[in-house]
Amino acid sequence: MNKKTFPVRPAHPERICWGCDLYCKAGEMRCGNGAERTQHPCETWGDDWAETALDSESTTVPAPSSQKSEN
Repeated sequence: MNKKTFPVRPAHPERICWGCDLYCKAGEMRCGNGAERTQHPCETWGDDWAETALDSESTTVPAPSSQKSEN
């Protein structure tokens, strides 16, 4: 069984639900992934979403605070 590849720059991302590997048409969702289709990352983060995601490895995340809050 071959795994489907995820398209980085689809021609018409608005026509497909990207919520699972079924890639259903927007009006004919079979998986029950909710009432609305899941958007492709290029629709929410722009065309350079793949490069931005790769750059996220170099960003540092602040360490959790070691101080306990007093309640």
